[in-house]
Amino acid sequence: MLQLNQTQRLQQKLSPAQVQYLKILQLPVLALEQRIKTELEINPMLEEAMEQEDPIDELEDQITDTESEEITDEEREVLQEKDSTDDDIEKEIRENTDEETSWEEYFENNEGPATQTYYDQDDDREYANPSTITFTEKLIDQLHMLGLSERETYLGEDIIGNLDDDGYLRRELFEIVMDVNLEHNDNFSLEEAELVLKKIQRLDPPGVASRDLRECLIVQLEVMPNSSTARIIALRILRECYEQFTKKHFDKIKAELHIDDEMLKKAFECIKRLNPKPGEGDSTEGTNYVTPDFFVIREKDDFVITLNDSGVPPLRVSRAYKEMLTNRKSKIPSDAKQFLRQKMETAKWFIQSIYQRRQTMLNVMETIIEKQHDFFMKGPGHLKPMIYRDIADVINMDISTISRVVNGKYVQTEWGVYELRYFFSEGIPTSDGVNVSNKEVKRVLKKIIDDEDPKKPLSDQAIMKMLRDQGFDIARRTVAKYRESMGIPVSRLRIRIS
Repeated sequence: MLQLNQTQRLQQKLSPAQVQYLKILQLPVLALEQRIKTELEINPMLEEAMEQEDPIDELEDQITDTESEEITDEEREVLQEKDSTDDDIEKEIRENTDEETSWEEYFENNEGPATQTYYDQDDDREYANPSTITFTEKLIDQLHMLGLSERETYLGEDIIGNLDDDGYLRRELFEIVMDVNLEHNDNFSLEEAELVLKKIQRLDPPGVASRDLRECLIVQLEVMPNSSTARIIALRILRECYEQFTKKHFDKIKAELHIDDEMLKKAFECIKRLNPKPGEGDSTEGTNYVTPDFFVIREKDDFVITLNDSGVPPLRVSRAYKEMLTNRKSKIPSDAKQFLRQKMETAKWFIQSIYQRRQTMLNVMETIIEKQHDFFMKGPGHLKPMIYRDIADVINMDISTISRVVNGKYVQTEWGVYELRYFFSEGIPTSDGVNVSNKEVKRVLKKIIDDEDPKKPLSDQAIMKMLRDQGFDIARRTVAKYRESMGIPVSRLRIRIS
């Protein structure tokens, strides 16, 4: 049975210009440069200026250049025609409310609205990466030089194709054998596949295609050219005492293998030089390099903030196309004029978005320096607790805007290069009643662990007492949480052979 229901709700809409501004705001400097180059290619109304020019229409600037000069009738007609054009565009935008995007829709779907408009239809394009030889291709090239049969080769290629980013074979070998037999109508046995896998594991880098860490380390020791006693003992440790090795039960290992402390230390040094992730370290098209978005230079008690926009060219609306659009005497088809109107509005919004991005980022950076003045003056060890809302309240902006500015942006200071998110952290109370950043607590915690006795590492309870002695009001479970977040193992696994 059909029913009609009436509901009332409050919903905030985003215009296409706002969507474009938010997308440009979150871009780091290198991505912004690429975005501008792409926009210059696809928008004929947008061009680079020889000098930094005001993005506002130059015809309007000409009116206020001097009060003594009179405006000619021809110039007045051009300006009136321009104003009429702008009014038509604004009216069209107001009427096309279906182009607006709700906040909920925008944040739930980063691709934007389901129906793309001409304002942001190219925002999510992917850019081509330079051609490189991948890690998989290098392994396959080595595989072809082993002199295997044709059927063994395509089995080896299938094994290599199943490796993960660390170079490990996480998939079960019998599943790969079943797929190969089904695809090539073959009858490989699991024993034949094991032989091919062993040959792959001895390619460069050795240990690749291993199924676990133990196998990876054993393969690397087996292909070592030397036959030292330390290498032999290391192999015995991994083959016979691997569980004790992972738990660092040194006494049990010495008793099992009948070795002394000196030989145990040499064997451990041999194992420590092995590569636990043979697939890592290969340069790929996804390699990123940090390029600072800000430069902060101290001058006595003040700071000079520079936005890294040297690669961002000054932009303006094309004079030639603008004249074609505003000149009544130009005889261009109506559809071409409509196209130019759309592109001109897109160009204006794009220029304005870049200008607003610059102002917003500078405002955020200035406020961060104001809040973290001690850090920029004295360096690490003077970071104060701060959250996004602290910045948003000062510059009267939404927290989501601050998040877009902070994420993925870096600042170069005299103390090093930091991501802007580094300056935001929770507070930990001290015995003096003053809150300090949890990053400072982590720094002190790490120093305590670095200075501990390697033979008798400190427990979380002992570290908690030492932190409290220094004035930090912290619980044992918080110590464990911070330790785990820094990738530091428990005390039992931090035991080292001196």
